[in-house]
Amino acid sequence: MKRITHFITCLLAMLFITAGAVHGAKPNFVIIFTDDQGYGDLSCFGSKTIRTPNIDRIAKEGRKFTSFMVASPVCTPSRSALLTGCYPKRVGMHQHVLFPSSTKGLNPKEHTIADHLKSQGYATACFGKWHLGHHKEVLPTANGFDTYYGIPYSNDMNHPDNKGKPRGGWQGMDILWNDPESTLTKWKTPLLEDEEIVELPVDQRTVTRRYTQKSIDFIKANKDKPFFVYLPHSMPHIPLYVPDEVRDPDPKNAYINTIEHIDTEVGRLLKTLDELELSSNTYVIYTTDNGPWLPFRHHGGSAGPLRDGKGSTFEGGQRVPCVMRGPGIPSGTVCNELTSTIDILPTIASLTGKPLPSNKIDGLDASGLWKGTAKQSSRKEFLYYTSRGVIEGIRSGNWKLLVKKPRAPRRGYADQSKNRPPQVFLFDLVKDVGEQNNLAKAKQETVKKLRVRMEAIDSEITKNARQPWFKN
Repeated sequence: MKRITHFITCLLAMLFITAGAVHGAKPNFVIIFTDDQGYGDLSCFGSKTIRTPNIDRIAKEGRKFTSFMVASPVCTPSRSALLTGCYPKRVGMHQHVLFPSSTKGLNPKEHTIADHLKSQGYATACFGKWHLGHHKEVLPTANGFDTYYGIPYSNDMNHPDNKGKPRGGWQGMDILWNDPESTLTKWKTPLLEDEEIVELPVDQRTVTRRYTQKSIDFIKANKDKPFFVYLPHSMPHIPLYVPDEVRDPDPKNAYINTIEHIDTEVGRLLKTLDELELSSNTYVIYTTDNGPWLPFRHHGGSAGPLRDGKGSTFEGGQRVPCVMRGPGIPSGTVCNELTSTIDILPTIASLTGKPLPSNKIDGLDASGLWKGTAKQSSRKEFLYYTSRGVIEGIRSGNWKLLVKKPRAPRRGYADQSKNRPPQVFLFDLVKDVGEQNNLAKAKQETVKKLRVRMEAIDSEITKNARQPWFKN
């Protein structure tokens, strides 16, 4: 009898220790980062034409963020901001996007989300579009990721010199959609595994599915230890492709078809987490790098109620859809407070309990917003930089100021831009999220105050900016 009692006591103790270990385990992180998806391109953000039940499930089981910002309206700078917690100018990645001929990249000396988690014993992987430098010295494997599989830059760029591309514009995209084989005959976009090209050209019809499968396989292989999966999909950046068996032949439905295919793949990943009983300890974040590429019409998305899209500092260019679920995130809730991709790194540091190194960053701990314990965001301000990295605006509370300098003319035309004053916009984003009512003339003191503050913050960033990596 004593032996039985002793056995039961030991068994209960083991169960208690195991339960405590699980409860105290480091959380997992999965960041799904699409490309050029608009604010209005999810069902849970109001789309009437696109069905996204799996992404909506993340919102239903977690939080929807309606004032979630990216730090640039184009790819490369936005991605650098997400991974480093910095405005792109601070890490030298602010001057538009990188191309196959580019000779710079994200400096491996920068401290990324992957670096921070890897230092804590996490398995780390990137599956998808990188676009922070295609040279081996700056690929994901040099920036904290154990493994990489994906396209090194945008899926409309050709190896090695970006030449020989097919016709552009929405009409050109119609032609490509009507010819699925064009992914192999019209493009020379490479697919890398770690640091080597393994497919040239990449078959873009299946790449969304393959990124997801790589993520699933990685999660299964690392289910018994903490992991971080960064899943930056190449799409819906043009050109759009989906597997032949799910393709809608009507090019007018190309964008809808592509987003719904991404949603299906999100569903497969969520199912894997469920089956492995990892859902309760895994943060899943779904968002995008910038707003929709509107000139591509039905091959581009919708900004919903917001003004403009990709490439613009109006809200449609930088306010993006974001949903997340995970430990402590209250289900079925909505957060209207200001937050950003640059806040993800310091928030992850807070959630894992390991402080960040002393390098200056611009992100703030948003764990209170994620978990619903904070009614107000610690972020009171947000800067808007153009796609070329020029300071153009600031948000402070409800107010948003934009100071748009005249654009320089195209080559061969006389430059009259210096003689023209900038366009000044002031919006109350709470009352006017569509930025239709310019209050600049009526609120000149507010304009002056915000402009001084905007320039002061930008001056500090400029003064303390760090160098990107350059090829020798």
